[in-house]
Amino acid sequence: MAETTLFVHDLAAAVSPRGSGPLRGRDLGGLQVHSPASVAIAGDRVLAVGAPDEVLRDYPPRPDCETMDGRGKVALPGLVDCHAHPAFLGDRAAEFELRSGGASYEEIHASGGGILSTVEATRRGSEEELTAAVRRHLAWMLEHGTTTAEAKSGYGLDAETEIKSLKAITNAAKGSFIDVSPTFLGAHTVPPEFDTAAEYVGFVVRSALPEAATLARQADVFLERGSFEVPEARRYLEACREHGLAPRLHADQFSERGAIPLAIELGARSVDHLENTGDAGVRLLAKSNVAAVLLPACGLFLDLPLPPARRLADEGAILALATDFNPGSSFTESLPLAMNLACTRLGLSPAESLTACTANAAHVLDLPDVGRLAPGYKADVLVLDAPDWRYLAYHLGGDRFAATIKAGRLVS
Repeated sequence: MAETTLFVHDLAAAVSPRGSGPLRGRDLGGLQVHSPASVAIAGDRVLAVGAPDEVLRDYPPRPDCETMDGRGKVALPGLVDCHAHPAFLGDRAAEFELRSGGASYEEIHASGGGILSTVEATRRGSEEELTAAVRRHLAWMLEHGTTTAEAKSGYGLDAETEIKSLKAITNAAKGSFIDVSPTFLGAHTVPPEFDTAAEYVGFVVRSALPEAATLARQADVFLERGSFEVPEARRYLEACREHGLAPRLHADQFSERGAIPLAIELGARSVDHLENTGDAGVRLLAKSNVAAVLLPACGLFLDLPLPPARRLADEGAILALATDFNPGSSFTESLPLAMNLACTRLGLSPAESLTACTANAAHVLDLPDVGRLAPGYKADVLVLDAPDWRYLAYHLGGDRFAATIKAGRLVS
């Protein structure tokens, strides 16, 4: 029998999504709640979660076992951010001011701002500078309860800087308590040195993809007017899939362009954004295994229409939540904020929101052993300094943790 190495005792409650794999439909808000509870951990795995007397009887801590008093507190699985862009240099504070005066995201992008301004700053920086930036952004995410995160490239848009970005992500991950899943967003937008999207995609596939595929796990494309249409997105994602990268898509953010049918055709892990998805897209996703990743902070930041979250949930789509952390359209690293917005703006319940940024977000990243507080799962645990787990979404901007446990280690 494995020996307990960390014991969190006498919690007000321990809460986790039920079952295994992604939850959908009526099961989306299905939580396992132990109240009161203790949690026994061995190494980097959860041994037991349950009634304090039972866990103490079956997994008694040895004298050298680390213990934590959980009275008045609640344990939850570490949060999983399945859509984030932490690999960038510079900022877009000036553009934020322009938007506050009425300029739209698309107007700023068309005038050479937006993504392209971050591309310029990221290209100028060294790999060491970019590594430091990613490391800093991951530390911010950890402070808000994220223990597993995606990290996209996409602010290079040339072979050298895209590879530099993926290497910076890999380097930063080595010194972080967050587990990082790198994604190659080689098709974020068309840089000014190329005349057409097709020409640029051909360049990316030839010049950047072979090495990028050795550094990333997934591939992403921004399928939107002014960036890439279905033919270019299909070519890019098919090439990435041939190199072993799982396809994903930015979809329906400003307009429907056929991204959802393409995602289903290619067996993509997810389509992300969906602020302009109509009823037909909702029905297609509900019948598929492609996850719908909602990014409510981005919608708030850009004043976009609300994605059809309630319809997606009710129809049975796999629903996930993420921050979309990036410098231009969602400058927040807080998943609890995304949960609050999902509850207050999108019509999801606290339970559905918790599942969406734990078990279902882990599914998007193809990480079956994270996202739950249950025996056999990786011991990524948040001890919330509150008597009720719903405080995580309810306390706007107040994600207060008594402790963060990563892979069985107390890190804060």
